Amino acid sequence: MPSVHLPAALPLHPAAQLSTLVENRTVYSLDAFELNVFETHQRAHRVPLSMGSLVLTTMLRGKKVMHLAGRPAFEYLPGESVIVGEDQTMVIDFPEADEAHPTQCLAVAIPTDTIRQTIDLLNEEHPRAEEHLPWHLDAADHAHFQNTPELTGTLERLVQLSRDTGRIKDVLANFTIQEMLVRLMQTQARNLIFHNYQQHATSHRFAHVVQYIKQHLTEQLTVEKLSELACMSKATFFRVFKRELGLTPIEYIIQERLAEAKRLLRHPLSSVADVCFRAGFNNTAYFQKLFKQYEGVTPGLYKKQYAAS
Repeated sequence: MPSVHLPAALPLHPAAQLSTLVENRTVYSLDAFELNVFETHQRAHRVPLSMGSLVLTTMLRGKKVMHLAGRPAFEYLPGESVIVGEDQTMVIDFPEADEAHPTQCLAVAIPTDTIRQTIDLLNEEHPRAEEHLPWHLDAADHAHFQNTPELTGTLERLVQLSRDTGRIKDVLANFTIQEMLVRLMQTQARNLIFHNYQQHATSHRFAHVVQYIKQHLTEQLTVEKLSELACMSKATFFRVFKRELGLTPIEYIIQERLAEAKRLLRHPLSSVADVCFRAGFNNTAYFQKLFKQYEGVTPGLYKKQYAAS
């Protein structure tokens, strides 16, 4: 199961302050964006919602079922985000919402000019590795995704700025919304490359690198070898990989090895030492330190928790 990254939930409104029990809306308007906080305190079905601009929504509490044109309905849970296009209408079910278990969701409405200016700047000053895949924001194929730590951090700063009373908050908000757009595009690029690398291995150098990493995860993997596969210098490969995908090649290798370690730890007969080496680590102390850093528990405790669940 992937790690859940979500901004801290905001205080809920007392019942007496709610104007409606279904999608009660609180709005914070800034020059650079509009932040909406929606909360629902009773079950409801087929509730339509249209924002009039491109919106990033992020679940904080509870569960929704989303209906978007052109795709099957899907569950929407905390730690996930959905991009909704400018002309799209969300139709939402709240199958479990009640007074004790309300839903809460952020919706950041982003002006079209801000999106266009940010994308144009990136394509002109920081082009992606493949010319046929310029920077863009996809509100269709990769619109529902797990939050990354980087995106979550940016969203938390947007919430703080929205509620701030400082005189320069609009200046800071402009920079932060641009950062959020970059984080969104990096997250979508990860989904494209990390989850569909076989499909793109012959047309995208980073997909080719990801395929090699997955096929040689237990072997020694060096930036020199990976940059050679990408037909780039070591420095350029390291810089562009992080710029496009939001993490370094080394961080990606660590994440893949930890994911494999978690899979192996779930086997009842596995030992922590055996898992360490089978997942590609060559030092048990280093493995345990990294596992605790990324997962919040030691490998041994993770194994016990999984066995007890």
